[in-house]
Amino acid sequence: MKIPRRMKPLVDEGLVDEILGQLKSGKEAQVYVVRCGDAIRCAKVYKEAHQRSFKQAVQYQEGRKVRGSRRARAMAQRTHYGQKEQETAWLHAEVDALYQLAAAGVRAPAPLGFVEGVLLMELIVDADGHPAPQLHELTLTSAQAREYHHRLLAEVVRMLCAGLIHGDLSEFNILVDAQGPVIIDLPQAVNAAANNSARAMLERDVANMTAYFGRFAPELLTTDYGQEIWALYRHGNLSPDIKLTGHVERSAIAADIEEVMRVIDDAREEAVARHARVSDALAMT
Repeated sequence: MKIPRRMKPLVDEGLVDEILGQLKSGKEAQVYVVRCGDAIRCAKVYKEAHQRSFKQAVQYQEGRKVRGSRRARAMAQRTHYGQKEQETAWLHAEVDALYQLAAAGVRAPAPLGFVEGVLLMELIVDADGHPAPQLHELTLTSAQAREYHHRLLAEVVRMLCAGLIHGDLSEFNILVDAQGPVIIDLPQAVNAAANNSARAMLERDVANMTAYFGRFAPELLTTDYGQEIWALYRHGNLSPDIKLTGHVERSAIAADIEEVMRVIDDAREEAVARHARVSDALAMT
């Protein structure tokens, strides 16, 4: 088949010997099955920024570390150089995340190299050696649904303990190999400690998993693992081997809305009075 433009440097440098076929085309990349010597791997070819349907939303980029103050300023000011650097940072985000997850023992494809917008990584296969199916392609028994739900929550916990949140987790970016679920597609991965939307994204990821597996095991729909995981994380009690219950204790004390509004009104009145005092003092000078 014709060599994609971004794949040519890998072929020219001998990193890829043969492109065996296209595996899938997603919202931010196309994935190919390739031969590297005697090994069969996959190559994720990221689309140009204007071709991607998954936008680089600010909420995903918040908290990501940028090397060099010049780069950070340029990205904040959205100069031409800054937009180029922002694109580079977006492309490297998944590579960095995969290395972090590999170190944390999370089930995700092993990264094998990144060259000019192409991520070379492990090909996840099923028991017969064929590319593993996506989770949404499977019909599960209630027992399988409960098991996979449990195992994926454990992966979410390991990710969070490593400081990361997937941010777009669903049945469409989970593969199932002979050993079970494998998490893929991480260019939007979020820094849990530095992103103001981290809690919302974590709870959304968990809710997506619960809703999907709840189709096969409805009893899962009454659980609340997202809030439990975040509460444990926020209080410094989360660990990879934590035993989750799926329930959180909610405060029995209802918020006193009138008291909250009274405090706000008092603060507003104090600010007005302070402004009046300053104005009077300036008028007397």
